[in-house]
Formats: sequence, C-alpha cells, structure tokens
Amino acid sequence: MPVKNPKEAFVYLLSNVRQAQERTTTILDEISKVAQHPEIKEALEARHFVNEKILSTLDEAFKMIGEKPMPISTRLQEVFLEDFRKEFNEIQSPEAKRLFILAKLIHLFHLRVGEYVALIAAADMTGNYGVGVLLESCLADKLAFAERTRRALRKIAEVRIAEKAA
Repeated sequence: MPVKNPKEAFVYLLSNVRQAQERTTTILDEISKVAQHPEIKEALEARHFVNEKILSTLDEAFKMIGEKPMPISTRLQEVFLEDFRKEFNEIQSPEAKRLFILAKLIHLFHLRVGEYVALIAAADMTGNYGVGVLLESCLADKLAFAERTRRALRKIAEVRIAEKAA
C-alpha cells in the first residue's frame, strides 16, 4: 500500500502497533503455557490484563483520529514465535528455560518500546497530541513490564551467584 502523506504513515504505524499488540497477547498466552515457574506465569497473566487495556487504548486512538486499523503483515511476530518454540524445546534445564523465557520477553518488549517511541513522534508530527498522550501511557506499561522482567532476571542471577559462593 503506497503511503502518500504523514497522516497515512501515522495510520499505517498505528495499525502496525495495534496488530503487533494483538499478536503479542497470543505470544504471551503461548509462553505462559510453557512457563513452569509460578512467578513467571503470574506475571504473564497480569501482562495479559494490561495488554487488553493497551488494545482498548489503541482503539480509542483510532476513534480520536477517525480512522480504522489497516491490515498489516504479522510475519515478524510469526518468526519470533517459531524461533521461540524451536529454541525453547532444545533447552533441557528448567532454570535455563526460565532464563530463556525472561530473555525473550525482554527482547519482545524492547522491540515494542521502539515502535511506540516512533509512533509517539509520528503522533506529534501529525498534530495528534491527544493520541500521543494515549500512546505515552501504552509505552509506560511496556517499560514497566520490561523493567519487572529485568529485575526477575537479575534475581535469578543473584540466587545463582549466591549458590556458587556457598
């Protein structure tokens, strides 16, 4: 689809983020099924709730600009999930699996953070300041989850280091 002006580019980017958000919910559901650690499962369930809120916020952004989401390819998310499945199934250790899940979650959410940063700039560039506010709240949710996941990874490392020292 040819993009002729900044508004069309903004709608395209917003559609891409919305589509990715829907797919992220599916990815998190699948990761949650293989996550055996209770803390990870609980965090993913909470993340699912927040993802639904983000989808609702993105829908409100479309209402504010009077547009509908465009159909967008989900190939990037499909490749991410295919690689996750393949790599996860090769890991034997439960501790290594937990570490792998957290690492992949951080990877996924930092990708989303980059998308939101660009989208917020596009909202400002096209004069959609109210939509920018909505998108900033979505970005804050993404950053909060990435930080929580980073702390969980750090906790695993600290426990492992303490075990080796003992």
